[in-house]
Amino acid sequence: MNINDLLLKDVMIMDLKATTKEAAIDEMIASLASKKRLNDPALFKQGIMAREAQTSTGLGDGIAMPHAKTTAVNEATVLFAKSTAGVDYEALDGQPTHLFFMIAAPEGANDTHLQALAGLSRLLINPEFVASLKETTTPDEVQTLFTEAEQKRLADEKAEQQAEATKTPDADRPFVIAVTACPTGIAHTYMAEDALKKKAAEMGVDIKVETNGTEGVKNRLTAADIERAAGVIVAADKNVEMARFDGKHLLQRPVSDGIRKSEELITKAMNQQAPTYHASGEKDTEDSDEGNGSIISKVYKDLMNGISHMLPFVVGGGIVLALSFFVEPYFGESSEIFTFLNSLGSNAFNFLIPILAGYIAMSIGDRPGLMPGMVGGLMAVQSNAGFLGGLAAGFLAGYSILLLRRLLKGLPKSLEGLKSILLYPVLSLLLIGLVMYFIIDPVFSTINTAMVNFLENLGTGNAVLLGALLGGMMAIDMGGPFNKAAYAFSIGIFTDTGDGSLMAAVMAGGMIPPLAIAVASTLFKNKFTEDERKSGITNYVLGLSFITEGAIPFAAADPLRIIGSSVIGAAIAGGLTQFWDITIPAPHGGIFAIGLSNHALLFLAALAIGTAVSALILGFWKKTVNDTNEAMN
Repeated sequence: MNINDLLLKDVMIMDLKATTKEAAIDEMIASLASKKRLNDPALFKQGIMAREAQTSTGLGDGIAMPHAKTTAVNEATVLFAKSTAGVDYEALDGQPTHLFFMIAAPEGANDTHLQALAGLSRLLINPEFVASLKETTTPDEVQTLFTEAEQKRLADEKAEQQAEATKTPDADRPFVIAVTACPTGIAHTYMAEDALKKKAAEMGVDIKVETNGTEGVKNRLTAADIERAAGVIVAADKNVEMARFDGKHLLQRPVSDGIRKSEELITKAMNQQAPTYHASGEKDTEDSDEGNGSIISKVYKDLMNGISHMLPFVVGGGIVLALSFFVEPYFGESSEIFTFLNSLGSNAFNFLIPILAGYIAMSIGDRPGLMPGMVGGLMAVQSNAGFLGGLAAGFLAGYSILLLRRLLKGLPKSLEGLKSILLYPVLSLLLIGLVMYFIIDPVFSTINTAMVNFLENLGTGNAVLLGALLGGMMAIDMGGPFNKAAYAFSIGIFTDTGDGSLMAAVMAGGMIPPLAIAVASTLFKNKFTEDERKSGITNYVLGLSFITEGAIPFAAADPLRIIGSSVIGAAIAGGLTQFWDITIPAPHGGIFAIGLSNHALLFLAALAIGTAVSALILGFWKKTVNDTNEAMN
């Protein structure tokens, strides 16, 4: 397939008006939507913004490649846009962005499309080609430039393959290997490959680059390649096969560094200036080359790893347990169906805190942390230290592995193999056992008991305030840290006490944002574009199902009004659930779990009141939209 089959003239924007990142994205999406290349612009934007949240696609040197692969795309398309003034796109080099390539790939993109997109990405590594693009003034000039550049690239690639086939390896030349990958596997994967290969040629270094793109693994590294290489570069924003690099000096960096810092990576790999990678998950801590990040971001990442692995046990066990309470009045406490459902749900619940602690520890200390973390979590359950004790156990177990690595670093090489199979398991288990038994369990058991007593003795006013706080937190970031913190707190109370009152508050709060958007887009049609109204309809289903994330595309486009109105309604709904003493003994399910509530009709009333308040605030607050293709403003 020719690149110009994707790089369509009628969607190009030769004079982009936007001056900010989000406005530029909206302007490009509007052009794609106007030519029917998208069936759901809001969903497509959600994919674009999700990719931007990982790392900016503003690559530097004035180029940005926002991209998404989603069912919202009707047909694979590349939109070219040019800004004369430049856009503050949060580019990796901090400079304004002038050239944009918005890639819209359908979920089932075929190999022909993907190869064309990969070819387009590779062309943008050439600075002379980029300089020529900046001088274009018409869509025809853009297509002509790409046609000529692609023909030259294919000819050069063929000559390179022929030369490679007849080339005899030179033992005197340095040799390094690399793997490139990005989440969508469309653009950055191949740009990083070409950047590394070109820089290596300039430096007189032999290199082999494996790409992990959407079209699969290409140019796969062999055992002989890995054995011969002086060092390994993994420039990837997603997981790649790592065990094969055991014992090699390995640099692990974002894929953008493969594009922008190729010389630095090749130099370090060639000179073995990188930590040694161990397939057990252990890495040398000295000279570690990974970014440090903030302490808060590391703690949050580790906590979310535990919570994400715990959630299937919460949802599955909680709903099955709730079903047992639902059938109890009809079949009796001694009935076989009640006993089966109750024991099945309880068994799943018994794993919650050990799984939470184990995967927090694993996030910190890799696989050696899993066992002591789970045992520490189990000790927290048995001692009544509860959810908080499990959190402490997870972090302690993870950091105990890091401590043991440092203490055992000087062991003779002959004992290296004993670390993962003997020393780490035994020493970490003894360490976490002693700390849990003598410190954590007694302290957190006391704290847990005091907290439960406090909640049981809350007056109505304090309970309402707590419910409002938790409900509002569910709507602040709709799946982010505040949302997860409120949900985790309520899960902790639910697992420790069986009290589902706070679950009612967070469920109501989480259902409000998508429901309010759905209602507002129905009642205030002139405040939403046609595409937004279509997307708004899906939020009825998402909201009723307790899927708060349905509101994210709207919040990304208009954060102040969407989040502001949602928080108010969610806080009101959360507070009302506590005022009316509503409980829901299930951690998920939305409308499908309401039948398990002690006051189902009152829960629906709280939900309706909160939704109405949010929808009315949003409807009156938003500006009228005149152009049906205009983005949210």
